[in-house]
Amino acid sequence: MFNKNKFRAKVIENGFTIKQIAEMLHISEVTLYRKINGTSDFTRKEIQKLKEILKLDVETVEEIFFTE
Repeated sequence: MFNKNKFRAKVIENGFTIKQIAEMLHISEVTLYRKINGTSDFTRKEIQKLKEILKLDVETVEEIFFTE
């Protein structure tokens, strides 16, 4: 299950907006919100890109994208 609070915290911590993150992933803001709210899933490629953009370590990636 996706941890949206931790994701949003990392976005803010890195000085980005949701709109900027969507642009960097080459998806619409609406599509990103669908992924954040669990309507659709992040692809492996998107997770990898977010790992780089938000400077996430492996543990944090697990906590955000793969929590039980």
